[in-house]
Amino acid sequence: QVQVVESGGGLVQPGGSLRLSCTTSGTIFFSIYAVDWYRQAPGKQRELVATITNGGSTNYADSVKGRFTISRDNAKNTVYLQMNSLKPEDKAVYYCNAHKTSGGYWGQGTQVTVSS
Repeated sequence: QVQVVESGGGLVQPGGSLRLSCTTSGTIFFSIYAVDWYRQAPGKQRELVATITNGGSTNYADSVKGRFTISRDNAKNTVYLQMNSLKPEDKAVYYCNAHKTSGGYWGQGTQVTVSS
């Protein structure tokens, strides 16, 4: 069974950086999955933050363009979200979704708090 685990969240000051990891296990075909990062702040809907396709193409929400970078290491079954110049409004639980045409898998989320 495919499992997705996020890690790397924490407390950071405004302007700081964090790198989130999304690691998938239970499949030898990780390279064919596209992976999305979502976030959900308290009282708000879950929003798509960044996407990386199985071919390595990327896309970002306007709110994070130029600050966040998504990348993947297929040898490690891992997708990263490098977050720079963090703002208080980036505070949320960040979720990873690994998916292909037959379906997708969610992780449990990792908390990111941006506060001085």
